[in-house]
Amino acid sequence: MREIKDKIFTETRLNILATGSVFLIIFLVSTAAFFVWLLMNIAQYGFSGTIKESWSQLLFIIIFEIIIFWTGIIMVYTTSIQLGIKMRIIGIICGFIPIVHIVILLMIIKTAVCEANFEKRKLKINKKRTKDKICKTRYPILMVHGVFFRDFKYFNYWGRIPGELEKNGATVYYGDHQSAASVEDSAKELAERITRIVESTGCERVNVIAHSKGGLDIKTAVAKQGMADKVASIITVNTPHKGCEFAEYLLNKAPEGMKEKVASAYNSALKKIGDPNPDFIAAVTDLTASGCKRIAKETDDFDFKGCKIYTKSIGSCMKNASSGAFPLNMSYHLVKMFDGPNDGLVGEASFRWGEDYQFLENKKQRGISHGDMIDLNRENIPGFDVREFFVETVYDLKRRGL
Repeated sequence: MREIKDKIFTETRLNILATGSVFLIIFLVSTAAFFVWLLMNIAQYGFSGTIKESWSQLLFIIIFEIIIFWTGIIMVYTTSIQLGIKMRIIGIICGFIPIVHIVILLMIIKTAVCEANFEKRKLKINKKRTKDKICKTRYPILMVHGVFFRDFKYFNYWGRIPGELEKNGATVYYGDHQSAASVEDSAKELAERITRIVESTGCERVNVIAHSKGGLDIKTAVAKQGMADKVASIITVNTPHKGCEFAEYLLNKAPEGMKEKVASAYNSALKKIGDPNPDFIAAVTDLTASGCKRIAKETDDFDFKGCKIYTKSIGSCMKNASSGAFPLNMSYHLVKMFDGPNDGLVGEASFRWGEDYQFLENKKQRGISHGDMIDLNRENIPGFDVREFFVETVYDLKRRGL
């Protein structure tokens, strides 16, 4: 029932968005035609003569243009996801600047049309394969978040990805662990979470998809917390298996007083929103090169394959600083200095782990950042459909009998 309601809502939203785009296109075309008509009349009657002879037509056209524009802009502003807050604000500010407002309006129309067409294509694709349930795996999916985030109810860490998986038959659970803690403590929390899922559902095992530090947490949960018989697969996404050199540099160079203040502020804030015992310093320390080297010694000798656990790692990279949203566009050059090609936080050399490895490079100008891999900004990235990527990833698990 919920899926049907979501589908109806999505289709309605996209229809309104597409209609709003049409209204704005009509506005631009009719406005251009109006100015041509106005110039012809001025040439024939003069300015005062045009006002005198055609005032009723002028009034009608102006009212028509106002209605068409505001109807279109309201429909687009209230239904588009891809416009974002930034473009909406720019549109409002530049709406009063001649010539510039036309350029901005064209950008808004392009964004809205592309979004409507892209999402409608996705609806058609999902409709065609509804019966196939290509993401209905033998074992449910457990999605494990990275550091400094939680599994909030109204802001999904994984963006639109879980919804897309569920549309295609997947059963999805979340790690629901603290935002910042040592790898060892996070592993204990995940072990408890996995045990509860297995015992309450009878599913026997889970397929784990873990992002960033979550990859370190889950492999530690299996290797050191006895979860080998409850995990069927582990897919790490942009996980720093070899750590981050830049994080080590910052941690070593930062004054102790500053580190304590930042840690105290973070821990206090996160306690207020659900973390029982957050530990900022412990989390960051375990992400450094030396921290991950220690974790690797504790986990890499574990026989995941012998325990019939399929393991795979995935990584991506930005092509330049503009490939990522704030703050990854700011950290890109710093990470590049220490770790080489990177996703804004983790160097390419740190991603590889497990039986299989997949490195993603966008053929388009736009790269793929650390945040893009979890659909953090809900952005339709040219050249990379993150939702479809994860559908294919989970479909591969199904083909493997997992």
